[in-house]
Amino acid sequence: MSKVKVGLVQMSCVEDVESNIQKAMAKTREAAEKGANIVCLQELFTSLYFCNEETLENFKYAEAIPGPTTERFQALAKELGVVIIASLFEKRAQGLYHNTTAVIDADGSYLGKYRKMHIPDDPGYYEKYYFTPGDLGYKVWDTQFGRIGVLICWDQWYPEAARITSLMGAEILFYPTAIGWDMEEQSEVINKEQYEAWQTIQRSHAVANGVHVVSVNRVGTEYGQKFWGGSFVANPHGRLLYLASHDEEEVHVQEIDSEVMSYYRSTWPYLRDRRIDSYSPILKRYID
Repeated sequence: MSKVKVGLVQMSCVEDVESNIQKAMAKTREAAEKGANIVCLQELFTSLYFCNEETLENFKYAEAIPGPTTERFQALAKELGVVIIASLFEKRAQGLYHNTTAVIDADGSYLGKYRKMHIPDDPGYYEKYYFTPGDLGYKVWDTQFGRIGVLICWDQWYPEAARITSLMGAEILFYPTAIGWDMEEQSEVINKEQYEAWQTIQRSHAVANGVHVVSVNRVGTEYGQKFWGGSFVANPHGRLLYLASHDEEEVHVQEIDSEVMSYYRSTWPYLRDRRIDSYSPILKRYID
């Protein structure tokens, strides 16, 4: 891969699953028409973000991967000649579920899936009730438009995940996301601080690993959360190449050049200077 165009689909969702799927497909088509080679959809785009509460009813959103939704996006990927990154609620077996992203190549072939490794459990984000932590490890895929790595939302906060995926050869890190502000929070300072922390930690992954980072969030108000959008693309030194609004649906296509990785990694040789002989303590939960 040298130059590649990545499409970001930042959208709102409604209660009806089919409407969300149709919207995502239409916006994927729009991104392709704008020249996108790789299109990334937001986390759990087929439904509202249902992890705001713990209820058995919400398991109805789960499906097999590969399965009916991936098959539809495989056909779309083949038609459009684009790679599609699709985040879905995976039903692995009775009583066993994952927060999973399917990766589909530009010829429509199903390349595989990544299961979210870090699972949050916070007010409004009760994901541990629904999702078993991923057991496939970190993943990269050789697509027709380059080697990519995919992580999901809460994974964003963990430098280890970005580092391992980058060391596996990822040229771009994609982060499908669903994160927002609690509408009962009245402090603009706190809201600004939360968003900036979210963006900063991901830009730091770009810097530390010399890779492009693409983060795709949703917008809209759901169950007392205002999802803050703010999808972005950062270059291998953390500079923003694109930044979306906080409240509008957007389909953006950004050209990036993987050849600049060589420049940044040579100029700032963090990988060269890593002291891998000294890092074993990181395997401990805490160093007492």
